[in-house]
Amino acid sequence: QVQLVESGGGLVQAGGSLRLSCAASGSIRSINTMGWYRQAPGKQRELVAKITSGGTINYADSVKGRFTISRDNAKNTVYLQMNSLKPEDTAVYYCNAQTFQVIPIDYWGQGTQVTVSS
Repeated sequence: QVQLVESGGGLVQAGGSLRLSCAASGSIRSINTMGWYRQAPGKQRELVAKITSGGTINYADSVKGRFTISRDNAKNTVYLQMNSLKPEDTAVYYCNAQTFQVIPIDYWGQGTQVTVSS
């Protein structure tokens, strides 16, 4: 089992910045990929950014150049630095951890609200 605890959400004006953190505990050696997803009201959950244990990174097109994902393996923590925030970035942001298994297991954090005002 893997437990994920997020922090860092909040209210910010358009153009501002926020930094999300997600600390993993439990069976951390089983974790391959860690990432961030978001879900806005009435919309499906979507990938924001993810990073593998080997350092491969993927971003959603909508956040490229504005968001940066990073991972501190010593602290079992993944970060999402969000700059130049837009109102359309408003959503609940969820931390995700995916295991190494052939059929990976997904673990989710409780979610943190990010609200960008115009």
